[in-house]
Amino acid sequence: MTRTTRYSAIAPAERLPSWIRSPVGNASELARVQGVVKQQRLHTICEEGRCPNRAECYAAGTATFLLGGSICTRSCAFCQVDKGQAPEPVDRAEAERVAEAVAALGLSYVVLTAVARDDLADHGAALFTSAMAAIRQRSPGVAIEVLTPDFWGGCRDEAEALAAQRQRLGAVLAAQPACFNHNLETVERLQGEVRRGATYLRSLGLLAAARELAPPIPTKSGLMLGLGETREEVIAAMRDLRSVDCQRLTLGQYLRPSLAHIPVARYWSPEEFDELGSIARQLGFVEVRSGPLVRSSYHAGG
Repeated sequence: MTRTTRYSAIAPAERLPSWIRSPVGNASELARVQGVVKQQRLHTICEEGRCPNRAECYAAGTATFLLGGSICTRSCAFCQVDKGQAPEPVDRAEAERVAEAVAALGLSYVVLTAVARDDLADHGAALFTSAMAAIRQRSPGVAIEVLTPDFWGGCRDEAEALAAQRQRLGAVLAAQPACFNHNLETVERLQGEVRRGATYLRSLGLLAAARELAPPIPTKSGLMLGLGETREEVIAAMRDLRSVDCQRLTLGQYLRPSLAHIPVARYWSPEEFDELGSIARQLGFVEVRSGPLVRSSYHAGG
């Protein structure tokens, strides 16, 4: 179905600049990982989102698996994952197949993310816990990072929704991931146009709750640049993340997946990314990845 949304706040930018070039990477390694993923009938955000760094990450022993199928119940304007209100039923064998793929590929660091599953009672929390358990049974030494949706909704009022979100989050944290990641995605002013069904304050609240419920587990978030935000707004968002003790940060350039997605307002230069990365470190982030091609899972394993 063709998207007909009109993006009023953001005008298209100039042509792709010279510094937006994907690394060539190892073609044989890329093909090997793609073959295993296809054989196991799995999805990775590396492929679904056409990440420009996927060959580099595969060669470094890292991959990001997309749990819950290929259809998301949210319709964020930037995301290439398919959308729909009636996703396929949960695949009970998915966790085992992810574990088999991790073992077959010899991965040392795995990132687990998922489509938003607002249709499920736990909003997909069990997708993460079951996959972590299966991976550890097959490959005990693998470190696992989780990149979750906000686990919000399906309740009668705000208080009930907050309690449910906290319960779902607690279940994921109890499985002791190496890192808890939830992306803010963009600055506060642009949230409504860029993120559908999520809010700035709810995301900050989720990150704050993660620090409260599991202090030993580091938290992480990411921002896309190029959607019409100002430098001051980016710094304000970084300050807000630090106010909830978020410790790790990724900053990357938004690249429009297709003409059906929200356009790029401008391309930030490598020098600007370097400056923002320096400011982030001054604000107290202990780990910062900042650059045009940086994505949420870029160099996630260190």
